Amino acid sequence: MSEVLSPRALNRATLARQLLLERAPLDAVEAVGRLGGLQAQEPRPPYLALWSRLEGFAREDLAGALREGAVVRGLLTRATLHVAGREDFLDLRGVLQPVLSAAMTGALRGRDGGLDLDALLPVARGLLEEEPRTFGELRALLAARFPGVDERALGYAVRTNLPLVMVPTADPWAFPRDARFAPADGRPRGAGPAGLVRCHLAAFGPATAADVQRWSGLKGLAPVLDDLRDELVVVRDERGRELFDLPGAPRPGEDAPAPPRFLPDFDSLVLAHEDRSRVVPDAHRGAITTRNLRVRATFLWDGVVAGTWAVARKGRRATLTVAPFGSLPRRAKGALTDEAERLLAFAEPEASSRTVVFAST
Repeated sequence: MSEVLSPRALNRATLARQLLLERAPLDAVEAVGRLGGLQAQEPRPPYLALWSRLEGFAREDLAGALREGAVVRGLLTRATLHVAGREDFLDLRGVLQPVLSAAMTGALRGRDGGLDLDALLPVARGLLEEEPRTFGELRALLAARFPGVDERALGYAVRTNLPLVMVPTADPWAFPRDARFAPADGRPRGAGPAGLVRCHLAAFGPATAADVQRWSGLKGLAPVLDDLRDELVVVRDERGRELFDLPGAPRPGEDAPAPPRFLPDFDSLVLAHEDRSRVVPDAHRGAITTRNLRVRATFLWDGVVAGTWAVARKGRRATLTVAPFGSLPRRAKGALTDEAERLLAFAEPEASSRTVVFAST
């Protein structure tokens, strides 16, 4: 008989892998690998994600790893920008090509007239191997080589079909607003779809095939999980659904304490499952995503998303506003305020004054 895990036990298992039950004494490179990569639509969120998860994390810990090339930033799961270990990026990027190709097809529908990938991609690779370029620079060069083809289509086709990484700089969060791109350096280890599945289970398990597909954007993974069945642990949730896990992966039990934690915009914890109820109550799922599909910064109370937060800057003053979805236990305000003050000091070191306020519920 398979072990049956309650929603709270599933929550604690995932939080343990996401280093959210206690801050871990890991370096940035190891942590990024353990976490399955960090969504990085903007430069700052991966830093905030690691600050909430690592003991003594400093901004330079990640910035240095990016500049050294041990960690890279490029398109990965769900055809979105992620920070990942260099070798993990190379492994996953090839497996995820169908996701990226589908994203290109959907985005360019009606604008892809005359687009010839076989002709375009070698030219683009050569231009980027000559020197890193912004996509504005690259599109202009490609438009001259391929007249009559939509310039934006040329750029997006390259972005989704070549494994490219952003070139870090000395900017405060390691990347300027308009970063340069270069071809990813190295060769994949050939982990294949099984490697992608194991990556998800290590970072977000236990999970169903639908969960892995939601996180990655890649369909058809149920047979992969079934082929791995003898190498995995199989458990069930209270609705009888079968979930897979790695042998020896942490499942600390539902009594494990979960401290308050602040998660940045686009944090993968809230995006990594088809059924997100283990971390996001169904009643609040819509509240964490804006109309333009921006995923808001959230905070955890007792291990689940209990509201959102945002920082406003006016001159050298910074204010962090905590917006709970509903009433919180009396002790929550003090604990959340302490954590928010520490976060604000990390996120806004140049501010001369910092204030934490709670929005009325």
